[in-house]
Amino acid sequence: MDDAKRVEDLGALRRRIDAIDDEIVRLLDQRAQVVREVGALKGSQGASIFRPEREDMILERTAGLSAQFSPKAMKAVFREILSSCRALEKKTTVAYLGPAGTFTEMAVLKRFGSAVEELPCTTVPDVFDAVENGRADFGVVPRENNSQGSVMLTLDKLLTTPLLIVGEVSVPVVHNLLSLSGSLGKVQRVLAHPQALAQCRQWLSKNLPHVQQQACSSNAEAARLAAQDPSLAGIAAIRAGDLYGLKVAAAGIQDSCQNRTRFLVLGQQKTHRRGGDGGDKTTFIFAVRNRAGALFEILKPLADEKVDMLHLESRPARNGLWEYNFFVDISGHVEDEAVRRALEAVRKNALVFKFLGSYPRAAD
Repeated sequence: MDDAKRVEDLGALRRRIDAIDDEIVRLLDQRAQVVREVGALKGSQGASIFRPEREDMILERTAGLSAQFSPKAMKAVFREILSSCRALEKKTTVAYLGPAGTFTEMAVLKRFGSAVEELPCTTVPDVFDAVENGRADFGVVPRENNSQGSVMLTLDKLLTTPLLIVGEVSVPVVHNLLSLSGSLGKVQRVLAHPQALAQCRQWLSKNLPHVQQQACSSNAEAARLAAQDPSLAGIAAIRAGDLYGLKVAAAGIQDSCQNRTRFLVLGQQKTHRRGGDGGDKTTFIFAVRNRAGALFEILKPLADEKVDMLHLESRPARNGLWEYNFFVDISGHVEDEAVRRALEAVRKNALVFKFLGSYPRAAD
């Protein structure tokens, strides 16, 4: 094939691509119009703009439609479509544990897409307060890391907040050593959140044994500081490096390649049943009298109703009596009959009972 023919064919293919792009935009406009009509109906009924169970169903359905793109790629495309369409109904403000560049912000983007108004907060209680006071529509807070355990500030706030859990997000934690030069030899001090330092302990001991380590309020703050001093390196996500103009001195330095953090999405309104086996999760808190067999008795209705208990964790009640509050995650939605009956039985026998929400389970 001569060069002239190749140029002609390439031009024809590009014109086809342009025509397809025009059609994609036309269809997106059609979708946007329908979304506006749905928004008008929701507004008249006082329904929530963000419906995580509905959005998850769309993502799962469209993920398997393409013959060319992977399910992950299709989800990424449609997540942004959903985010932009949601913004046509109402601009959504999401509070999170900031600053920008943290893994919590990555959880926000993974759950809501980029067409949201971000509200970075200094502490976990600040995130709760922002949603409770109406400054944000939703909040995203870390719940637990699979190597470092639960985030106690989050658990303590769940005991007293009027908010509900309306979703969860699982984010892989990939720690990178970032600096202005991108050279290990120039690093004199390593900065990171205490959990990140703990999660990279073996790598730091082997590769930078004599370098001082300094704890920061967040990994993003460590990246910000590293951007001001060439002798510093921060442990953070690649996104933080991009935000602060840092280079990667070492990538993936976490001790476990399976390192993940689970985040909770907090809101004011309940979510509805997603449907399907294992599609939903329910979380509640209870307390019982400190006597032999009490814990077994109160959890027995779960077994009787064949409801799978996914997680059980205790926290001191802080009443001076050596009593505990128990946090429980179970499979299913409160709209499922078996779950509803089990929760009613637990509530009846508990000293304290608090329903925290039923919501779509995160897909790892």
